[in-house]
Amino acid sequence: MGRPASMTKPAIEFRSVGNKLYLIYRPHDGTHWIYRRFKRGDDLTVKGTFCLTRANLVHDDVDEWTEFDGREPGADQDDFDVGGEDRMDFVVATEEGAYFRFDAEVLPVGVPVLLHCEARPTWKWFSSERKTSILSVVAQLKPSRIVIGGPEPDAIPVEDFERLIAQFPTSHELQRYVVARISGVVREYTDATVDGEDLWRKTVARRVKSAPKDLAAPFREADVRKFEYLLAHLKGMLANSGAYKEAHWQAEIVKIICLLNPRYIEAFTGVRVKDFDGGSYRILDILLVDASGNIDVVEIKQPFGEAMVTPRRYRKNHVPMRELSGTVMQLEKYLLHLTRWGPKGEETLTERYASQLPPSFKIRVVNPTGLVIMGRDVDMSRDQRSDFEVARRHYKHIADIVTYDELLRRLEAVLNKLRAGL
Repeated sequence: MGRPASMTKPAIEFRSVGNKLYLIYRPHDGTHWIYRRFKRGDDLTVKGTFCLTRANLVHDDVDEWTEFDGREPGADQDDFDVGGEDRMDFVVATEEGAYFRFDAEVLPVGVPVLLHCEARPTWKWFSSERKTSILSVVAQLKPSRIVIGGPEPDAIPVEDFERLIAQFPTSHELQRYVVARISGVVREYTDATVDGEDLWRKTVARRVKSAPKDLAAPFREADVRKFEYLLAHLKGMLANSGAYKEAHWQAEIVKIICLLNPRYIEAFTGVRVKDFDGGSYRILDILLVDASGNIDVVEIKQPFGEAMVTPRRYRKNHVPMRELSGTVMQLEKYLLHLTRWGPKGEETLTERYASQLPPSFKIRVVNPTGLVIMGRDVDMSRDQRSDFEVARRHYKHIADIVTYDELLRRLEAVLNKLRAGL
C-alpha cells in the first residue's frame, strides 16, 4: 500500500524511471481515500489537471487494500509544496527519443504534450493555484502540439516556459482584472474613488518581468555596413561635387534621405503639378511618397561653398541668402498648388505612377510639407549659426532646412548608435 516518505517532500513530484516518467503523489490526508475511490472504480483528478486511474499505478495493490476508516477527504488540497507521509506512484509519460510523451488520458489537453527528458518539472509547470490546467490554457491557442525543452524547432525553451509559469495569473490578479473591467463604467456615473484599471496595471507590472526583444539585433551588423557606405559615399560626393550633373546629384542624395527616413517608400523626380496662377504646369524636383500614400516635396541644391546666411550683418543680423529664401519661396508655391489641386490631383498622380506603386495604392495630398537640402554650415561663425537657426525655425512651417554638414552628422549619429549596440 502507501510507502513512508519524508514530510519535506512535495505532494506531487516527477521522477524518471527507465523509459517511464512517474508522478509521485503524497496527499496530506493519506492514501486510503484514493484506494477507496479506485476500489469503487472511480478515477482521481489531481489539481484539476492530472486524470489518474488504477491502470496508471506503478504497483496495483488496490485489491490488497482493506477498509479501515470511513472518512474520505477531498482529492484537491491547497498546499502542494509539502506532501503527506504516504505516497502512490503513477506512470504518466513514456520516453520517445529525447522526450517523454504524456498519456493523453492522464493529461487531456487536446494536443500531444512532450517534455524533454532532461527537464526537471514541478507540479507548478502544470497547475495553477486555482486548480487550472496550465497546458489546457496553452492548448486553447491551437498549437499542433506542446513541446517543452529540448532541440525540437517548435519547443518552448525551459527558461521561457518557467517565465510563462511565473507570469500565469494568480487569484489576486484575476480579482483585480474583474474590478478593472467594471471600474470605468462605475466611476463614470458614481463617486467611486478607486481606479480599478490603475490597480490592475500596477499588479500586472509587478509580476510581468519580461523585457522587449531587440528586434534590430539580427540586422545591426548589416545596418552598420550600410551607413558606413552611405557616410563615405556622401563625403566623397561633397569632396567632388562639381563633377556631378544636377539630376545625378539629386538622385543619389534622395536615396540617402529615404534610407535615413524609412517611412518613405518611393521618390518621383520631375513631377508635373498644375499651376493655378499661370494656367500651365510647374515641375517639382522630387516628390516623396510615404507608406500611407501621403506626399512631401524635396528641393535639393548642389553645394558650391556658399553660406546659408550673409557674411555681413544687416542691422546686426546675418540674414538668409537669396538662394535660401528663394528656394523656400519656390517650395511654398509647390505646396500651395498641390493643396489646391486636391482630390483631382490625387487621382492624377495615382494614375500616373500606378505602375511604380503597390496595387490599389492611392496617393494622398494632406497638408504636405517640404524638405530643403542645400549649403554647408561647417565654416559658419558662431553668430552665423545662431542667426541661421533663427531663419530655419522661421521657415519651419513650410520646410525642414538641412545642410549637407548636418546630413553628415545625422549619418554619423545613426552609425554611432548602431555600433554601440554591437
